[in-house]
Amino acid sequence: MMKIDSNTVQPPVSPTDHQTKHISAQVSIDDSASKTDQTTHVAATLRLLSAQAGIAVSARLSSQQDRQQHVRHRQQVKAQAQLANLESILAIATSVSVKSVSGQSTDADWFHGFLELAENIYSPAMQELWGKILAVEVATPGSFSLKSLETIRYLTQRDADIFARAASLACRSVTDDVPRLLVGFHQKPRLSSFFRPRSARQLNLSEFSLPYSALLTLIDLKLIYASEIESGEIPAGQQTRWKYLNQTLTLTARSKGTALVFYKFTGVGAELYRLVGKKTVPAYLSQLSELLGAPFGVTID
Repeated sequence: MMKIDSNTVQPPVSPTDHQTKHISAQVSIDDSASKTDQTTHVAATLRLLSAQAGIAVSARLSSQQDRQQHVRHRQQVKAQAQLANLESILAIATSVSVKSVSGQSTDADWFHGFLELAENIYSPAMQELWGKILAVEVATPGSFSLKSLETIRYLTQRDADIFARAASLACRSVTDDVPRLLVGFHQKPRLSSFFRPRSARQLNLSEFSLPYSALLTLIDLKLIYASEIESGEIPAGQQTRWKYLNQTLTLTARSKGTALVFYKFTGVGAELYRLVGKKTVPAYLSQLSELLGAPFGVTID
């Protein structure tokens, strides 16, 4: 048997005080360098954005004349940028293919109100959305109200992406064009089932890249209503039909006392729904059909 004595086992090597101080100093230097890089990046970005807005970050305006000159420069840069925004949006609008034209005249007040809002849309992606809005309104006046545009003007690209994800999950009743996010059902309990374990009755939309925080964003933007809504109770044997993009979902109630649960799009959200790009999410339709299969007979065409 091997004998282990004190000379066989070597104690772990610890860094000397000098080494420890050197390591600490190196970490401190690295952290400092990282913070310096971040500060430099922020400063450079702010200088670029400010220059685009006609503002000189490092300017020292010593006289009233210099300040007035700077104000005129800022106004000129802003006016040029706003004009460029409108030119981009109008160019996009002229290239949009519309399905139908009503032949009615576009309201002049609406058009000038649109220009006042659209001139401050700088993001290329959002300019594309506003170009589509203009094309649809010219083709069919009354499609978008100025009140709706007041809401849409605050959309960022991130907000638009969230809304597009919601639109890709939305269904519309064949009798009502307002989109809804179907999330499950509510069934009035019967005495015979009162003591049974409660089964899952709602989908978790976060599984489809639409967490509750995203819903709150859409609620804050007044694109969907603030709380879940229940349909009226659907009588046994009655059918309801829903359009999910290019598919039709037919639900036949198995018994009385069942209501669908959904988030409903607002009027502005319904208007915007028609313009955003949507992609079918097969997993959502599959899970929704499976969930609703308990109280409904489900067919998909």
